[in-house]
Amino acid sequence: MRSRPVLTAATALLALLSFTACGATADKKDAGDSADGKPATGLRLMVPNTAGGGYDTTARTAAKVMEDAKIATGIQVFNLPGAGGTVGLQRTVNEKGNGKLAMQMGLGVVGATYTSKSKATLTQTTPLAKLIEEAGAIVVPKNSPYKTIQDLVTAWKANPKGMAVGGGSSPGGPDHLLPMQLAQAVGINPKDVNFVSYDGGGELLPALLGSKIAFGASGFGEFLDQVESGQVRVLAVTSEKPIEALKDVPTLKDSGIDLVFTNWRGIVAPPGISDADKKVWIDALTKMHDSAQWKAEMQKHGWTDAFVTGDEFGKFLTDQDKAVADILTKLGLAA
Repeated sequence: MRSRPVLTAATALLALLSFTACGATADKKDAGDSADGKPATGLRLMVPNTAGGGYDTTARTAAKVMEDAKIATGIQVFNLPGAGGTVGLQRTVNEKGNGKLAMQMGLGVVGATYTSKSKATLTQTTPLAKLIEEAGAIVVPKNSPYKTIQDLVTAWKANPKGMAVGGGSSPGGPDHLLPMQLAQAVGINPKDVNFVSYDGGGELLPALLGSKIAFGASGFGEFLDQVESGQVRVLAVTSEKPIEALKDVPTLKDSGIDLVFTNWRGIVAPPGISDADKKVWIDALTKMHDSAQWKAEMQKHGWTDAFVTGDEFGKFLTDQDKAVADILTKLGLAA
């Protein structure tokens, strides 16, 4: 299961080709030594897009669990949006040696580094931990005429350029790849897809609620509150099996569409941090992952456990970076 995001993103993008040619270094004492049994202190977690999106939800959930479980105290979560996450990435790289800072990120930032022509890259950062995987969802506002995924696909095939689909990531990110893959799966030329990019779920949701787009494609966890309140409807999820949090929603496969897609999220730190600071972060995140509170939050949000740390996560990032770079170059979305 954990290897699926690599295979899914790479395989689906290759198939798509057939359709389209401040801080100083914190010392060990300041950062807090979680190994001595005391909570880590002074940690800051940056979210590189707007409040309310998947990165934001993951980061704030992680911080709350660490606080509640007394793994860390006084964690500051803040947003620095822009350019698909690469504004935050540049800030992270610029903070070389700052062991108190980390950045929430995922597959979307990998693609954005190329499509935004970012000078900063994820391979420059210090990998801390891969946390979760999450299925995508096809979502419409409550007043949408489309009651099922089949209704939407029928209308979309009839007028693909006239139906705008929104996603909370830049081209090359998961919310862009998902509708392109869905188009391919139902027989629509991906070049005809009218994709509108938003900087995270915090911007995507108002566009969906305001009917500025016909439907949204993003991680289903970003819409759970609005689903429960009746503001939006999820027509299908992109997982292999139905999602516990959305028991009545069919998968694309159950709806006759041969597509499975998963996204992932993790945390990185600036380059050049000390081994002691890296250990503080990894120890804290490991304790968080092992806690009952985190397990409950994963079930609540419908997240799949994908926890790996340090060098293993670093290898995963390197593989993702290379695969996305190669494929986006072939698609003409990266130099």
